[in-house]
Amino acid sequence: MTDREGTIAQLEDTFNVIANYVAIGVEFGAVLVVAFGSVQAVLGLIGAIVTGTADGFRGREIWLKFATWILLALEFALAADIVRTAVAPTWDDIWKLAVIAVVRTMLNYFLAKDIAAFSRLQDTQADNSPQNQSPGPASS
Repeated sequence: MTDREGTIAQLEDTFNVIANYVAIGVEFGAVLVVAFGSVQAVLGLIGAIVTGTADGFRGREIWLKFATWILLALEFALAADIVRTAVAPTWDDIWKLAVIAVVRTMLNYFLAKDIAAFSRLQDTQADNSPQNQSPGPASS
């Protein structure tokens, strides 16, 4: 091996170590996001039970917020895998990255559909709420 090849190999090894540290930091961020979303969902559920508003609508609202945090955590996980794959990726690394990207994309698509459906449901309920109803037939 020539000096030049040895230097390139050392730089690649150093870059790989740095990339792994960055990936671990990003994965830690993913864990924090999931933990935060979980705490928020549990507190929301407890609050709904205590206030007596624990119904399907409120449960759906809590679920959508939690699912959004999980989606964000998946973005972090994908970013960590991209960082790890940046240095001399193997086919195994590329397949793993592709599977994570497909899962994240599918979750994002279905979550976006659920959010849109939930928003329409909220708008419908807001339109039918007592304060938006007319008091009765108008008399002249």
